[in-house]
Amino acid sequence: MATLSPDQRNYYYLIEAARAGIHKPILAALYQAHPSPSLGDGETGLGISPANRVSPQQVDTFSEQVQYAANAIRSLTDSLIARGVPGTDLWQAEQGRYADPFLQNVARGYAPPSSEPTTARLESCDYEQLRQAYLADLEADYKVEALPQNLAYLDRALLTLVDRIPEYYAGLPHQRDALLEVVRVWRELDTRESAIAALVPADKVSEAIEDESVLDIPLKQFVQRLSANYGGYPHQREALLRLTQLWRQLRTREEAIASLEKNTSPEEKLSIIDPALVAFVERVPDYYRGQGSQRNSLTEGFRLWRQLDSRASALSRLGINPDALQASTTDKATMEKLATQLDQELLSFVRRVPAEYKEEDYQREGLIRLVQLWRGQATRNQAVQSLLEDQKRMNEARRQALEAAPKPKPVVIPKRPAYWTTSNIQLSASIIPDGNFTWAEATHGGTRMPPNQATVDAIVRIAKLAQRARDRIGRPFIITSWYRPPHINRAVGGAKYSRHLVGDAMDFICESLSGNQLYWTLEPWWPGGLGRYTKFPNLCHIDARNYRARWRN
Repeated sequence: MATLSPDQRNYYYLIEAARAGIHKPILAALYQAHPSPSLGDGETGLGISPANRVSPQQVDTFSEQVQYAANAIRSLTDSLIARGVPGTDLWQAEQGRYADPFLQNVARGYAPPSSEPTTARLESCDYEQLRQAYLADLEADYKVEALPQNLAYLDRALLTLVDRIPEYYAGLPHQRDALLEVVRVWRELDTRESAIAALVPADKVSEAIEDESVLDIPLKQFVQRLSANYGGYPHQREALLRLTQLWRQLRTREEAIASLEKNTSPEEKLSIIDPALVAFVERVPDYYRGQGSQRNSLTEGFRLWRQLDSRASALSRLGINPDALQASTTDKATMEKLATQLDQELLSFVRRVPAEYKEEDYQREGLIRLVQLWRGQATRNQAVQSLLEDQKRMNEARRQALEAAPKPKPVVIPKRPAYWTTSNIQLSASIIPDGNFTWAEATHGGTRMPPNQATVDAIVRIAKLAQRARDRIGRPFIITSWYRPPHINRAVGGAKYSRHLVGDAMDFICESLSGNQLYWTLEPWWPGGLGRYTKFPNLCHIDARNYRARWRN
């Protein structure tokens, strides 16, 4: 039976550590320190054995061992806190890890009291082995995120951020998620539903689950009490770190720690309104009526986007002579012609914005100003607040609702070039006219772009031949590998002189056909290399070498 990879095990550690409010490396250490029990899924466990109402069948897979190990660590921590063990014997703040006395308690094992019928037993193990494994996993995590050597600042930074959360809470879904998580982990609950139930009366739980906005006031009230009740216990710290991670929408716990060294403010960056800005701009062409206020708002947005110093400069960049526009105010026909030309240029600009937006400050300010003028708002802050409201509605809207983000409009693709080069490749375009194979397939979605013209020509060469093969077989080719740069070829175990390096080779499958079927259909006429694989019976290889070669790997 196949066992899990280290990364797959780490995935389970991360999930259960976040749920239980414990430090993830302790789970990895338990796996290293316990060579048992042997499990039904072919793995070995984390030293968890049945106890109380936990049966052997409930702890017989790796995922279950990790889950119950997390519960045991949480329960052990609670028992030590109840006995009056000082926080310094549980956690070393400067190093950001469990203290050695706590690790010694873990190594001695833990028998849960009968009052915890769903907590399993943690068997004893060698302390030094556990400690070394714990420190090794901790070091690996911290090295990836390049964390500071001294984390003494962390508790103070966490409390500084938490104290100001109510001031900045706007009821956005990710903010509500962050506050619900701090409730759940702080209260040592296992589910979001149980956290909601802890905040509202029993007869209001269903209503709160259906409409979570009713939780906003009790959530802010809960957060306001955190600093006064913070004792520096591990699960409390993990609750605040989880809050920080979700509030700032960071990928990992360690990123949250690193972010707090430089910034303890919960103030959201303006980038939070970017989805609403883009959605607004995408709707502009549908609502544009050529009104003066609309034209003015787009012109001003364009001016700031292009970093121009005046309206006249903006008009000139749009191809309109400002003097001619001024002179034609009494000539209605000329005025209408210029206005139509200006509208076309402005709408062309607006349609390009979603694809060209690089989240630069000057671009964002241009769009905010556009919204402000379009909506007739007196101040920039009013525009930002209206966009925050748009963002909330978008996040909560059903797919077909008017408030939902509009479907993206395809970008206008330039005319197909007569000859492909490294500088004019269009990922969505077919490589040969009216062909089925695209540059996206050849370049792995644009991540393996051809480095020179020879590679471009090789890709075109195999695309022409492969099209003939596809037409004969009568089914789409599902490409698994085409052009491979040297480092990719080495990483996947490709041959030293693989044609994938050149660019004129592809591996593919066809739905409902075996590699043998593909091989025998192509073999009589295919002019280049043709291969199939014993280990991968559905896969077929073709390449455009200038002589016939046949093989079965």
